Amino acid sequence: MLANKMFDLIKNDLAELEVALQEAVSAPEKVITEIGTHLVKSGGKRLRPAIYFLAARCGEKFSLQEAMPLGVALEMMHMASLVHDDVIDSAATRRGSATANAKWGNQISILAGDYLFAKAFALVAESNYSKRVDRQLARLICDLSSGELIQNKEIYHASCDVDEYFERIAKKTANFIAIACQLGGDVAKLPEGYIQALYDFGYNVGMAFQLTDDLLDLTSDAKTLGKPAGNDILQGIVTLPAIRALEISPDRDELRQIVTDRNMTPEMVQRALEIVRASDGIEFTRKKVEEFLEGAVAALPEEMPEEIRESYRMIVSFVGGRKF
Repeated sequence: MLANKMFDLIKNDLAELEVALQEAVSAPEKVITEIGTHLVKSGGKRLRPAIYFLAARCGEKFSLQEAMPLGVALEMMHMASLVHDDVIDSAATRRGSATANAKWGNQISILAGDYLFAKAFALVAESNYSKRVDRQLARLICDLSSGELIQNKEIYHASCDVDEYFERIAKKTANFIAIACQLGGDVAKLPEGYIQALYDFGYNVGMAFQLTDDLLDLTSDAKTLGKPAGNDILQGIVTLPAIRALEISPDRDELRQIVTDRNMTPEMVQRALEIVRASDGIEFTRKKVEEFLEGAVAALPEEMPEEIRESYRMIVSFVGGRKF
C-alpha cells in the first residue's frame, strides 16, 4: 500500500511517463522495439523518474511537457544499465521475467542497451535543458561504468574493504538517485542550496536502497525477489553483510573459501548464506540502512512544499521496509 501512496502526487506524471517510454523505445529495427517493449512491460519501481518529478514540482512553475524528456531519459538509462548488468552477471530472470540476454542473447542485448543509452542522450539533446544536465548525465554513465569495473575487479576475492564497497554502491546506485533528485531541482530552477539538499537526500536514499537490496539477496526468496536468492554470493560479489561475517564469524575461513570458489555449487551457496545469517552481518547492515535514511530525512530542505516532503518521507519508509 505504501509503495502506491508515495507516488500519489505524481501518478499522472508517471502514467504519462509509461506512454512516453513506450514511444521512446520504438525503433525502425524490430528487435530493438521488442526488447524495449519487454523492458518497459517488465515494470519496475520507476524510482528515479519519480523522485525527479517530485523535485521538479518544488518549483513555482512546473511543466510536465518540459520535464518529461529528462524523466524518460533517466528511466531509459536505468533500463540500459540493467540490461548490461544482466549480461555481465549471466542473469536469467529479473522482476520475475526473463532477462533480455536470456531471450535474445548477449550480443543483441548489449547492442540494445547501447541504443537505449544513446536514445536517452538524444532525448535530452533535443530539449532545452541547462549544460549541467548534460554534465551530470555524462558523470552518471561514467559512475555506472566505473562502479561495475570496481565490482568486477573484486569478484571472488572476499574483500573486507568497507570503504571500497561503499564507493562501489555509490557509483552503481546512490549517485544515480542523487543526480535524479538534483536534476529535478535544476529543471525547477531552484536555488543552489536547495538543489544540493535534494542531491544529499537522493544520495542517502540511494545508499540505503542498495544496502536493502543486498540484504534481500540474503534474507528473501526467489519468488519475492523475482530472481534467485543468494545470487550475489553465487556471482562472487561480497556485500556488506558478508564483509561483516568475514570479519567476525567463527566460520569466516570457511566462508572465505566458498566466496572465492569460481566453481561454487548450490550447496556451497546455502552454506555461505547460513554463515552470514548466523553472524550479526544482517543487523549490522540494517543499522547502516537506518543511518542513511536518517540522513535523507535530515537533508530535506525546510522550504520544500509539505505534500512533496511527505512523498519523500514515504519513499524513505518504503526503502527502510522494502520486501522486493
